[in-house]
Amino acid sequence: MSATSIVYVVDDDPSIRDSLDSLLASEGHAVQAFDSAPSFMAADRPDLPGCLVLDVRLRGSSGLEFQRELTRRGIGIPVVFISGHGDVPMSVAAMKAGAIEFLLKPYRDQDLLDAVHRGIELDRRCRAQASERAALRARFAALTPREREVMPLVASGLLNKQIAAQLRLSEVTVKVHRAQIMHKMQARSLAELVRFADRLAADGIADGPGDTFV
Repeated sequence: MSATSIVYVVDDDPSIRDSLDSLLASEGHAVQAFDSAPSFMAADRPDLPGCLVLDVRLRGSSGLEFQRELTRRGIGIPVVFISGHGDVPMSVAAMKAGAIEFLLKPYRDQDLLDAVHRGIELDRRCRAQASERAALRARFAALTPREREVMPLVASGLLNKQIAAQLRLSEVTVKVHRAQIMHKMQARSLAELVRFADRLAADGIADGPGDTFV
């Protein structure tokens, strides 16, 4: 599969599915269309940036319920709702739950395409950020226990002699640990190491510069 992104369509109306498939394919999008939420969940989906075009009213369960189920399962694909029976409370609920757009039928094709493009780019950015966080966690995991102890002290701005006194180590030993930490974390400067420490703290790996890493 040569596509770099994909659009999923979940709508129990075959004519709507066919129409959306043709529209999205005409813009060069790879498309997978489903008649129900369970069929979407059961399908093999490519690991690509994507967007979900979802009808609010589905047989069996509503699109809003399916949106909540996706959230519970940790499936963070951007959702564009379409509906012929939408109302203000329904659209507000969808947007509060994370939908990026709520379009009422009949909608302009360009409005749908714009929303889909926005969703794909959002998913692309989220995937890139997740990949960066995973790489950072992997680099942190490669540190020795002592290096993990030293890293927050380095990130807090302490000098080698201060770290040595606090940990009862020689300055030479601390200098070696500092060099290894910078190398393994691929930090080009102290400022970059501080940013890495902050990101690890945001992911619950650490409490932040100067605190003990978990």
